Amino acid sequence: MSDILQISGLSKFYANGFHALKNINLNVHEAEILALLGPNGAGKTTLISTICGISRFSAGSVKMAGYDIVQQYRAARSLIGLVPQELALEPFETVENTLRFSRGLFGKEPDEGYLSSLLEALSLSDKKTSQIRTLSGGMKRRLSIAKALSHQPRLLFLDEPTAGVDVELRKDMWALVERLRASGVTIILTTHYIEEAEAIADRIGIIDQGALQLVEAKDSLMQRLGKKQLQIDLLSPLPILPPPLLALGVTLAADGLSLIYQYDLTGAGPEIEKLFSEILALGLKVKDLQTGESSLEEIFLQLVSEAA
Repeated sequence: MSDILQISGLSKFYANGFHALKNINLNVHEAEILALLGPNGAGKTTLISTICGISRFSAGSVKMAGYDIVQQYRAARSLIGLVPQELALEPFETVENTLRFSRGLFGKEPDEGYLSSLLEALSLSDKKTSQIRTLSGGMKRRLSIAKALSHQPRLLFLDEPTAGVDVELRKDMWALVERLRASGVTIILTTHYIEEAEAIADRIGIIDQGALQLVEAKDSLMQRLGKKQLQIDLLSPLPILPPPLLALGVTLAADGLSLIYQYDLTGAGPEIEKLFSEILALGLKVKDLQTGESSLEEIFLQLVSEAA
């Protein structure tokens, strides 16, 4: 799989000594969805701004489809679309003129057919002659995406794309992102909604205090760091946890009616067999079984706490 974005040793620091970005190394594959997760102030927006040429960096290099973003900035930036966290739209301009102007800024020839298809894909066709000030918040968010796509970029940055929108619209945007990826567009998104990354991302990047802690395939990350939990509900409460179960890492619920056992997602078969053998040997009566699995949010919180 070829890389569309190559970041090497990227750092940004200020005269007062503050390091906003610390030696970022990242290769982004073509037509993938990469989700960048991190707490407020971690450096997500700074990283995006730097790649897009809005903010200067202090060291390192960035290449977009082989173009250096400093030496060949026009060619590099023409391949990038950005949907900023804050809406930046002219309230008294019409929807269609906003897209025409944005496309023209990148030196693209007029293409009414493409812009019309873009508006249709984003459910804005019936608003194309409307002034932006008349649009709802969700429509303005979709228009921001259309604006970023007006010049047909190969890489799209979505900085908190679903912030402040309702659940239904959020899912519509997830579907749009999937369609864009299917058409060959590479997408990098930042989000505070862990379920967003879990739903649509191919890879997850964790950034904290300006440093990229890891980048890993979502499924691999959840397999490697995820845990499963087995809850065994008993017919009668236990006053204390029997030593054989304690030795296996089992814990007892506060009411004494449930045994809790956490295990890795791989290689747990023999241990579970031993657990049930001990339960039978102790003569415990089982009422019910429940299983659960770590969410991406739990893994994220674990990684950030370990890096702190």
